Amino acid sequence: QVQLVESGGGLVQAGGSLNLSCAASGRTLTNYFMGWFRQAPGKEREFIGRITWSGGSTYYADFMKDRFTISRDNAKNTVYLQMNSLKPEDTAVYYCAAAAPLGAVPGSWGYWGQGTQVTVSS
Repeated sequence: QVQLVESGGGLVQAGGSLNLSCAASGRTLTNYFMGWFRQAPGKEREFIGRITWSGGSTYYADFMKDRFTISRDNAKNTVYLQMNSLKPEDTAVYYCAAAAPLGAVPGSWGYWGQGTQVTVSS
């Protein structure tokens, strides 16, 4: 079993930054993909980006990669989402998730955290 716990959300003014954390525990996730998603009120959950525990290679949704950066600290079993130049439209609940590999890409995102609220005021 895998437990994922997000933290670091909160209220920030437009143009500000936040660094979200996702602490993983439970089974070994060495070969897993770790992803970040968000869901705004009334909208579908959308993919932000992902990283591999081993190697740290990243992949981002096109509209995210200029302002958001994903990193990981293997020693702390923690994945981060650094968000800069935040906009009111970035307001959402942010989730991290874990997926076993399916070849060179993630399989289904089978493990999810509870989410952390990010609110960006104008």
